[in-house]
Amino acid sequence: MRILLGVIVLLTVMLQYRLIFGEGGLQQISEYQQQIDILSQQDLLKKERNDRIYREVLDLRKGDEALEERARNELGMIGKEETFYQYLQGESS
Repeated sequence: MRILLGVIVLLTVMLQYRLIFGEGGLQQISEYQQQIDILSQQDLLKKERNDRIYREVLDLRKGDEALEERARNELGMIGKEETFYQYLQGESS
């Protein structure tokens, strides 16, 4: 009877060990869940970035105003019949 009880306890311990630490066990599932969370967060950031770029492309296709604004801000271009004034601050004494 003691031998049977010992075998049952040993089998139970072995099964619990495999459940927690074995392949496909709780520990591995927890690691996979962390990886999924990280990838989901990265995916969300990339979707937001793609949406922003898509809206910018639509804006550029739609009209000249966005194109003109971008040329002014990024390239420093000046429109026709416009005068550019640059104010320089003098040295303080």
